[in-house]
Amino acid sequence: MNINHKGGLKLNKIEKKFLRKQSRARHVLLQHEGIQAVSHPTQSLVVANGGLGNGVSRKQLLLALENSGPMEALLMPPNKPYAFVIYKTIEESKKAYANLNGKEIIDDLGQKIILYLNYVEKAQWKKLGLQALPPGLLVVEEIISSEDEKMLLESVNWTGDTGNQNFQKSLKHRRVKHFGYEFNYENNSVDKDKPLPGGLPDICNSILEKWLKEGYIKHKPDQLTINQYEPGHGIPAHIDTHSAFEDEIISLSLGSEIVMDFKHPEGVTVQVMLPRRSLLVMTGESRYLWTHGITPRKFDTVQASEQFKGGIITSDIGDLTLSKRGIRTSFTFRKVRRVPCNCSYSSVCDRQRKATLPSLPESSKEACQLEQEHVHRVYDLIARHFSSTRHSPWPRIVEFLKALPSGSVVADIGCDHSQNLLDICREREFQALVCDALSIPFRSGSFDACISIAVIHHFSTAERRVAALQELVRLLRPGGQALIYVWAMEQEYKNHRSKYLRGSKTCLQDKEEINNVIAAEGLLVNQMSGENSEDLESSVPSTDNIKEEGCKPRKVPNSELPVHTNRTSFHSQDVLVPWHLKRNPGKDKAVEPFGLAGCPDPCPVFHRYYHVFCNGELEASCQALGDVNILQSYYDEGNWCVVLQKV
Repeated sequence: MNINHKGGLKLNKIEKKFLRKQSRARHVLLQHEGIQAVSHPTQSLVVANGGLGNGVSRKQLLLALENSGPMEALLMPPNKPYAFVIYKTIEESKKAYANLNGKEIIDDLGQKIILYLNYVEKAQWKKLGLQALPPGLLVVEEIISSEDEKMLLESVNWTGDTGNQNFQKSLKHRRVKHFGYEFNYENNSVDKDKPLPGGLPDICNSILEKWLKEGYIKHKPDQLTINQYEPGHGIPAHIDTHSAFEDEIISLSLGSEIVMDFKHPEGVTVQVMLPRRSLLVMTGESRYLWTHGITPRKFDTVQASEQFKGGIITSDIGDLTLSKRGIRTSFTFRKVRRVPCNCSYSSVCDRQRKATLPSLPESSKEACQLEQEHVHRVYDLIARHFSSTRHSPWPRIVEFLKALPSGSVVADIGCDHSQNLLDICREREFQALVCDALSIPFRSGSFDACISIAVIHHFSTAERRVAALQELVRLLRPGGQALIYVWAMEQEYKNHRSKYLRGSKTCLQDKEEINNVIAAEGLLVNQMSGENSEDLESSVPSTDNIKEEGCKPRKVPNSELPVHTNRTSFHSQDVLVPWHLKRNPGKDKAVEPFGLAGCPDPCPVFHRYYHVFCNGELEASCQALGDVNILQSYYDEGNWCVVLQKV
């Protein structure tokens, strides 16, 4: 659509809508990436809605762009809803601007997407330094033939005799079978005294002997777990238990390629492509110190080069595209440990730590227990004090609510089962109820909009976080929007320290401001739990940073999750954040919380579980949903934020 708006020329509704969308794209680029769009023609264009974050692959975008002429480069940043194109001449760029603005294309999920183009002086992107594989990690491509792959897949009898000890019902997100020893997902280990009959399958024994002879592995495994994953499912980041298994852990990928994330405790993340029919070998540091996991999503961002097969996914945005996941079956082999682990990584070794301490959950049951103890219970105990510190509505949230049409029905979704916070909501005459944010008791498609502020980061596994996002989308009508805020790992971003780090207290505003916005716009807000009262975690003018005697953070018994020091940068994504309870706060004259009666501590400390999100992680989780478009993604005072729309 080419609109040359001259004075006195009246625009129709479609043209006005187009100009609004185009202007919004310019605003997002400036605010969140610091790139200024220009009004005069240049060789470079930014293509809003044409990014990997919108499910648009390089091939699809090239088909639309190349009709306007030859290009010098197409740059597609990972997880972003836009791309940059550089044409060889300004004339070709002008042609694309005229022909593609407002043009509809189909993304990799078959959904319609409208492109909006703007000129920029220069397409640029901060490049990351070269990365290396974690020490001790090896990826061997084409380790078996396609014929062997077929035989291995056909050898797995998923519908076998349920009485067989090797049979196991499907887990929530995958089918699984064990051989040699049953892998226990409750403790990420095996019962060494209860071997399964039959050992490993004969077809596997012959392949393992070959790998031993060729030097790819040093020990013959005696335990095998076979998992089958549907597209969109993942694996929580974890380290296989040191005391349970020997140094070498190997995994054979069949049926489909996958990108696996490896993360060092200091925060370095390396994304590694595991091609179909490849063997992953983890030894030494990569096995004992780095976590490994798979992000739940239906597409992976991969190298576009045909010669690229496996290894590190680089940050070259001129060579990135999307790869649709298929059904992947993994054969993971381990050797059960018979002697104590004496590795060099005592900080993460379960045998060498003085106490066996619970860590990140490896099962849904463990996740529920962690959230019950360090989210639900804590907020019930601190409800009155917590509520007394919630004062200031955030401008971007108010802006989102004000932009909704009058009469819109809005759900404010919380995550903790706090009766005490619910009582406070009802005292203020809000419509509120306690429920599970993973199973909200409202009909699908019954809301025009949802907001989820400082909620998703309280879920303790990637699967539960994605499930919470999916539940938000289920509530939306087609075309409905959701605003999501989560606490950011990066509390200093683009040379700007968040309010959380600065510790400054903004002018206290009456919480009624948001409610006035809601009333003025004719909105109905169903506050699904007490967390609806929560402003952004990183801006709270609360007593979290009080340095009174008796209020200092202390070690949490029976937890290996690190305890965060308030008003400091994060050094781990999964943390316990202290809350120093101030009894009978302010004028509320609060009733003593249940469970604290008789407690002598004048300022007891409670610890709330958080998963703080890295840059791009929230967008990636939203992409895993499949039936949404990301309209905006931005950083707001120590929080990562997304506005998504249900297709």
